[in-house]
Amino acid sequence: MHYELFIAIKYITSRKRQTFLSVGAIGIAVMMIVISQGFMAGFTEELYDTTVDELAHVTISPEDGNNYIHLYKNLINSVGKIEGVTGVSPYLTGEAIVKHKDDTQNVILKGIVPERETEVSQINRDIIKGNFSELKYTKNSIVVGDDLLPEINAKIGDVVDASFPDANPVSLKIVGVYDTGSDDDRDLIYTSLKTAQDFYGTSDVVNGVSLRIRNVNNDRKIADNIQKMGYEASGWTETNPEILRTIAIETMSNNIMLGLIVIIASFGVVSNLNMTVLEKKKEIGIFRAMGMGKSNIRLIFILESGILGLIGAVTGTIFGIIIALSIGNYPIPAGLYGGLTSIPVVVRPLDVTITVTAVFLLNLIAGVYPAHKAASLNPVEAISG
Repeated sequence: MHYELFIAIKYITSRKRQTFLSVGAIGIAVMMIVISQGFMAGFTEELYDTTVDELAHVTISPEDGNNYIHLYKNLINSVGKIEGVTGVSPYLTGEAIVKHKDDTQNVILKGIVPERETEVSQINRDIIKGNFSELKYTKNSIVVGDDLLPEINAKIGDVVDASFPDANPVSLKIVGVYDTGSDDDRDLIYTSLKTAQDFYGTSDVVNGVSLRIRNVNNDRKIADNIQKMGYEASGWTETNPEILRTIAIETMSNNIMLGLIVIIASFGVVSNLNMTVLEKKKEIGIFRAMGMGKSNIRLIFILESGILGLIGAVTGTIFGIIIALSIGNYPIPAGLYGGLTSIPVVVRPLDVTITVTAVFLLNLIAGVYPAHKAASLNPVEAISG
């Protein structure tokens, strides 16, 4: 063991109370960071699961000047071969009015190919009554959101009348009910693509194609590739920028607050080292008189600062992980916060590693001033003082 490290450890162990306070301040700060990061990562993951996972990652629209995509089957084959695309679903969507008995409601009617729609959305997971695949086997059938049923006083198995100006009125049987927890539950109705084409009086065309991709962060890259084919395409980050904005604002404010907490904790280490310099002033003078260089004195106090920071960071991380995971396992009463059954917490090893490293380096930097102060002492004045 180098004598600088030995002396640094000796100073730390000889001032137990001050060491405990310094390590405790850093540990509490790091613990708060780890818990907060766990909440933030869990919040982000939950937001992705409840929003991005429900969205089409990339949406293809008709070429400029056209209302429909005519050769959509060729387009499906082409985009399905793009690297990273895992699902492709064509659709024909438009407005409609549904009526059951004396109740009417304006809705969005979306004609899809059931087996393809399940490749790009989580609709199968959201079905609470009936079967989504029934759209394929039952003619003129629909799957509706659970919030629409009370609006038109209907239930699964009932038949509703659909109409709209310039459309062909049709009777539609409710074969399924879904619940996403979003506004779609009230005004979005799924039906088969053929039923929608007959209702709107079109040929075998669609007015959009939804894509699901492996990496949601590559949406704009894939959209750009499709635009080169002559179609309008946009990624979810373009059509739903508020999701990224929400995450960015939350992350930024969280990081600023936590950064200030760590800086405040680091001042505790600086204060501790300054007190050590004052208390060990005579010893420092003796070390200098015995031939110890300024760089060696400086290294002693920088090592002391780094050790305090490392112990505090590791201790805070351990307690932070334990508390975060304990909170994450605590059940939430059903219906209190939407569909959440527990507080979303995700502790990522990379976040923990970055936190420990950053706090350690910050404390090394914080120790530079006291170390420089100690190294600048005049040996004669230090010993006589």
